[in-house]
Amino acid sequence: MVILGLDPGIATVGFGIISSEKSSQRLVQYGVITTSAQEPLSERLRQIYCDALSLIDAFKPEAIAVEELFFNTNLKTGISVAHGRGVLLLAGVNSGIPMFEYTPLQVKQSIAGYGRAQKKQVMEMVRRLLKLESVPKPDDAADALAIALCHARSAESLLNIDRGDKACSTI
Repeated sequence: MVILGLDPGIATVGFGIISSEKSSQRLVQYGVITTSAQEPLSERLRQIYCDALSLIDAFKPEAIAVEELFFNTNLKTGISVAHGRGVLLLAGVNSGIPMFEYTPLQVKQSIAGYGRAQKKQVMEMVRRLLKLESVPKPDDAADALAIALCHARSAESLLNIDRGDKACSTI
């Protein structure tokens, strides 16, 4: 299964593409979509949408995993990121690809085994799980790979396999 992981943003959107077969995952590609702060929000959103469609067209993922938003200090930034996340969800659903959403806590739990793991721990586990020489840069791309890995692990879960196509309601 090819999985596209997306770390939402407005200035930088991380993407990570992995191939997952049973309990083995391998890196396909990773990077970022960037937009200029000098552009109006509407143009930045259009660019994120078009670039997401280009990724979907080029790599033909069978699933898209997107991180749910978590912000606690800057509401204005959070709203902008939410706009970016919305167009990513729209690109995926308009492409007919199943979409999955994971909280930061779920991603950390899945990758590092601890929902409150430090970012460094999660990034090191991404490196190890994908057998990479170094942690992917920038951080947004590494985060997107963590989200894709989280989905790979969730999709391979006995809870999902035993119940067929019905995902566990707690995941």
